[in-house]
Amino acid sequence: MPSESRRWNTRESASGLPARTAAMKESLERTRDSLLILLVHPPTTKACEPPAGIARLAGALRSHGVRFRVWDANLGGLVDLLERIPPDGDRRTRRAVKNRTLFLERLRSPAGYQSLDRYKQAVGGLDHLLKTAALPFGVRLGLANFEHTRRLPVRSADLLDAAETPRDNPYYSHFSRKLRQILEEDSPSVAGFSLSYLSQALCTFAMMGFLRREAPGIRIALGGSLLTSWVKGPHWKNPFGGLVDHCIPGPGEDRLLRLAGIDPEPGRIYAPDYSFAGPADYLSPFPVIPYSASSGCYWKRCAFCPEQAEGNPYRPIPSDRVLQDLGLLTRAGQTALVHFLDNAMRPSLLEKLMRRPPGVPWYGFARVTSALTDQSYCRDLKRAGCVLLKLGIESGDQEVLDRENKGIRLEDASGALRTLHEAGIGTYVYLLFGTPAESYPSALRTLDFTVRHGNEIDFLNLSIFNLPVGNADSSLSTAPHYEGDLSLYTGYEHAGGWDRKRVRQFLDREFRRHPGIAQILRREPPVFTSNHAPFFVRDRDLPNPAGR
Repeated sequence: MPSESRRWNTRESASGLPARTAAMKESLERTRDSLLILLVHPPTTKACEPPAGIARLAGALRSHGVRFRVWDANLGGLVDLLERIPPDGDRRTRRAVKNRTLFLERLRSPAGYQSLDRYKQAVGGLDHLLKTAALPFGVRLGLANFEHTRRLPVRSADLLDAAETPRDNPYYSHFSRKLRQILEEDSPSVAGFSLSYLSQALCTFAMMGFLRREAPGIRIALGGSLLTSWVKGPHWKNPFGGLVDHCIPGPGEDRLLRLAGIDPEPGRIYAPDYSFAGPADYLSPFPVIPYSASSGCYWKRCAFCPEQAEGNPYRPIPSDRVLQDLGLLTRAGQTALVHFLDNAMRPSLLEKLMRRPPGVPWYGFARVTSALTDQSYCRDLKRAGCVLLKLGIESGDQEVLDRENKGIRLEDASGALRTLHEAGIGTYVYLLFGTPAESYPSALRTLDFTVRHGNEIDFLNLSIFNLPVGNADSSLSTAPHYEGDLSLYTGYEHAGGWDRKRVRQFLDREFRRHPGIAQILRREPPVFTSNHAPFFVRDRDLPNPAGR
């Protein structure tokens, strides 16, 4: 890290705030009418729906009359970068440049999802253009990823280096121009950045570094689920004190209101505000609204669960309030699909949705329960608008499920897949390999289970186990494996020798190559995966609002 970048690590004042922030304390007293808070959703994430976390913050600010502005820098930066790629290069690049407008229109139109091959062509073409545009910056960029060849998003020194050299970022042309425009038009006094994914981290810090130079008087707040995981990690020592004025882990509504000089009402729930989002701008065939009916997980008993490691409480929003929010969000007729973001939709909410359907299709993550084996129950879910359920079955070996305390019975999983299929509800099944309880024979049992239900599984997600760095199980032999002081995971030695290398070999050479599984994997929407999966479910019932 260049020595110059160490100026971000300023000492703290006696009040606990960075010295620069303490000197600016008077600015905290600005009146509500003159205050403007800028909320930023940085690149790079899947630009297929508006950001839900910022919508919650916007709802809280609007309810108190606080002036604010939301900027989806991810969507804007992606489109801007695509439009600036010159029509030269190799044959594939020239062809993609020629068709980039067509490809964008295809992802925004229902007709673009009638053929999976045409859809894949559009996604592949746009992904290739972003990759080409970012190569000179030493970045592997795509529609859903951002990987620097030298800097790691889990190394604080690299993040501070990104803040020192924002011009090194492929999105610099867009965000520098847009931030200067916002500074001129609105003169915000607080800029809040939502950091939820590793693919956003380097861009977030580049933008904050640029803003710190352009407008040193602005207070910078950093929140989001990734920041929350960092702060709640066992080794957290804030390395960003000279750059970030306020690190805000967890729900940020109350902290943001306090920055605006407002005493929040304890426990108040704010409806999300998506007025900043143009529903036709995102890369989906229909307007999609993401919604969280809870935070945390109601089960929260799985071994090695990140929710446990971070100590995140389960906070459900009352079901009646969920339906009230959905009514407001869908009343204007601009929402065609609701995406529930919950770690798992609680059974009581599913039953409430069946009794009082929201009036638009929806999908989300649900735990496998015996209720999903009931035909009438699943038919009621379908009538209530459910088009797809994401199911974390994890393993096809009952002993593995029991040892990992998943609370799943394989006979229920089998029955649920069959009954959901018969009801016309799509299934997106998540499998997890390489857990401490798994071995090669048990992985083979997962293969057999998947093949047996191949006709009832619409989509598959295959992942390799990561051990949370805050895991309390002392029986595992851990060792540094993921480089970086901000890594959320650590390496460990599998007692049976079922290490990551062997797991990858099994997945590549046996699991994915099985004909019954290969046909499922071929149905996967590339890049957008589960976000676009509902648009490829058979018997889908998605309307076409506003002429889309």
